[in-house]
Amino acid sequence: MADTTTDYPTIVPLPPMEPSRAAEVADLLVGAVDLHCHSGPAAMPRILGHHEAFKMALDAGFKALLYKDHYYIGMPHCAVLKDIYPDADIELFSGVALNNASGGVNPHAVDHAIKLGGKIVWFPTFAAKNHIAAYAAKSFPKTAKPMLPPAPLTVLDANGKLVDEAKQICDLIAEGDIILAGGHLHVSELFVLFEEAKRRGVKKMLVNHPSYIIGCSDEDIRGLVSLGAYIEHSICMFIPSRAKQHDGQDLLHLIEVAGVERTIFGSDLGLTQAPKPVDGYRMIVSMMLDLQVPRQDITRMISANAAGLLNLAA
Repeated sequence: MADTTTDYPTIVPLPPMEPSRAAEVADLLVGAVDLHCHSGPAAMPRILGHHEAFKMALDAGFKALLYKDHYYIGMPHCAVLKDIYPDADIELFSGVALNNASGGVNPHAVDHAIKLGGKIVWFPTFAAKNHIAAYAAKSFPKTAKPMLPPAPLTVLDANGKLVDEAKQICDLIAEGDIILAGGHLHVSELFVLFEEAKRRGVKKMLVNHPSYIIGCSDEDIRGLVSLGAYIEHSICMFIPSRAKQHDGQDLLHLIEVAGVERTIFGSDLGLTQAPKPVDGYRMIVSMMLDLQVPRQDITRMISANAAGLLNLAA
């Protein structure tokens, strides 16, 4: 569960590091790839904007930054930033989340996103039937201004079969050679979706935060990996933040379950009462060094695996 016992400041600062550790962390972050940056503007309160997130990642030597918003596509602001900073040595990407604001499980939204250069499609997140059921007793997330209540979304019909729209989306993803991310669908939906996606030629599949809302057991994670999926863990759930729910031993266990070659760490940061995304990477890299995770494994999980999904050279 999320950490509700600690009174975190709006922006959690990076704790002091010994100079040698800070230098080692900085070296490991060169070439990092964040597939899950929640900067703003957004319907929810955010602690930094897209420009600041870009500048921080650029200054740290990141290879790529991928913006995620639950309600709108992010490719236009990527293009604007690259126009303003044409010589910036970092790639900027985004995609589309298939929530109500995008028309739900909507092939037209996916087609549009791909034509604008989108690199990822997240299936329903906050509008997923699974997410809404999990938070039936309280509304989550809290938006800055009240919004219409979400209409629950699923990719399965009444018989438990994948709906035609989801099949068409899989075809579009396969043709575009982009990432299919499971969003907040329940693990039982993910298996149906990923199995069909694989049959239809999708090569890049990503499970978002399997330990939160998705309902994955260790066996489920192994099963999804066997289908070719990568497992993305949210850094915010391992470091000081209101989303924290894991300790170092959990981290080591989750890496072991999926394997280094199929594990990715994305920040999932930008939310309040948490560090900024790049500081989150600094924290978790330092944590992994404390846990004696080999440097080459750290690099693979924060850079190389995600870079491969974006067709970027390692």
